[in-house]
Amino acid sequence: MILLKSPEEIEKIRAAGTMVAEILEEIRKRIMPGVTTQELDQLAVKLTNKKKARPAFKGYHGYPHNLCVSVNEEVVHGFPSKRRLVDGDIVGLDFGIYYAGYYGDAALTQPVGAISELAERLIRVTRESLFKGLEQARAGRRVGDISAAVQQYVEDNGFSVVRQFVGHGIGKSLHEDPQVPNFGEPGRGTLLKPGMVLAIEPMVNAGGSDVEILSDGWTAVTRDRSLSAHFEHTVVITDDGCRILTQIGQGNEIF
Repeated sequence: MILLKSPEEIEKIRAAGTMVAEILEEIRKRIMPGVTTQELDQLAVKLTNKKKARPAFKGYHGYPHNLCVSVNEEVVHGFPSKRRLVDGDIVGLDFGIYYAGYYGDAALTQPVGAISELAERLIRVTRESLFKGLEQARAGRRVGDISAAVQQYVEDNGFSVVRQFVGHGIGKSLHEDPQVPNFGEPGRGTLLKPGMVLAIEPMVNAGGSDVEILSDGWTAVTRDRSLSAHFEHTVVITDDGCRILTQIGQGNEIF
């Protein structure tokens, strides 16, 4: 069931989303060669506690950590560990919080030091594909319009979209209807209406689209071990487009 959010609910999700954006920005600035991914997880907890919120992922279906940290060929759900980042890595950070009864969720991919031209282009195209999707996220259009825009942009640039994991509705639950795939046909799927809140999150591979799950039961990696990047925003559908709820400040940016 798809739950349309009231203006009051949207502001609560925005408050949670702003906190997520602020925390991810602080973590992003700490990424450098020599830092362990476990240290990034600990920083996420510290920053979340300061905001009197709680991390959304720990314990969710048994996930044992607070921050998803996915390095290089890891697509999503990577485990923080004692692994030290090295020059040339790319790091996906996926984080959510629960605050005042509502969830916020966002993701970004950050380079570590100097990275390859391929990695730079992968990060850029993945970020841009998210905004191609947001351009279609407006009342009267359909989920398939978002999906198709992401897929076309990614594939036109020589990369592939992950099909096993998708975006989703969000609100009082971390994952709500509808699902928002990063592939599909325009004009198909759920009709977008004002008040729908969605987490849109392209996951893009430099090689093939296939992924597999490691023995920890969570970490998804590219089957061909090519690089992968991930970006995500929580947005609300409006009559004029969509408003990003996971950004710093009060820009209320509409696409």
